[in-house]
Amino acid sequence: MRMDPHLLRTFVTVARRGSFSAAAVELGYTQSAVSQHIAALEADLSAVLLRRRPVAPTEAGRLLLDHAGPLLLRLDAARADIARLVAEPTGRLTLGVTPLALTPHVADRLAALRAAHPRWEVTIRVLDRDAVPAAVSAGTLDAGLTDGMTAPSDPLLLPETGPLTSTVVAERPLHVTLPAGHPLARRTGLRLPDLADAFWLDAPATAVPLPHLRTACAPGTFRTRLRYEGTDVHGLAALIAAGEGLALLPALDGLPGVTQVPLSAPRLVHRVELLTGGVTTGPAAALREELTALPAR
Repeated sequence: MRMDPHLLRTFVTVARRGSFSAAAVELGYTQSAVSQHIAALEADLSAVLLRRRPVAPTEAGRLLLDHAGPLLLRLDAARADIARLVAEPTGRLTLGVTPLALTPHVADRLAALRAAHPRWEVTIRVLDRDAVPAAVSAGTLDAGLTDGMTAPSDPLLLPETGPLTSTVVAERPLHVTLPAGHPLARRTGLRLPDLADAFWLDAPATAVPLPHLRTACAPGTFRTRLRYEGTDVHGLAALIAAGEGLALLPALDGLPGVTQVPLSAPRLVHRVELLTGGVTTGPAAALREELTALPAR
């Protein structure tokens, strides 16, 4: 069984797009070439992987999909690490960030790096928490800043990717964010277990995701009436101010209509970590040195 990665990538694309023709356009192949790739993979595995009309994975295809993502990601990570190792030094840095990863500490250190290297070309891309580790691993980002909730002594839970180096660059308290006129807005602290039956905004790209709250405070329902898939924190704050639900966030300035009350229990913090590949050189290495030159806060 060869499990040719080119055939595997074609299969994943067809399954994701639900169409041989759409997959052909995305991959730059002819439709007949895509059909040949799928037929060759099915012959290699002695199993039908896709139903043709409509196009959908069979049970064997779904099983292969469970393995295909991590396999292809590790191949991309290996290719990216070799490319970093042999590449000529450049003055370009492409940095992926989650919406809450640009803390004042991080912004200050980025400004210092820019001042020290004014000719460098720096690009910042705002992505969600799952996309940043995958893109760093695959080499489409030189480095990434991701954030999340964790116990003070624990690392962030990251999706499975290729080898990454994770460095803590900032850590700060978490706050329950609620409408300014909320009955609990004048409290000096709030316990998460006491709010488990309240309505919360499901905002996985910005606030602490609800599954993480449920894990930290089981049993608890953490009900939701609205899912917010944006990355604009001010948009999230507007929904909180309108009474659509609560959210767990670090302390943030300039959010009208909301109040932030410190989380008193359980003991959790908002953490920002820098992610770099298995091989780190040039501007990405300089960024890591800059962000760790001063204590995280």
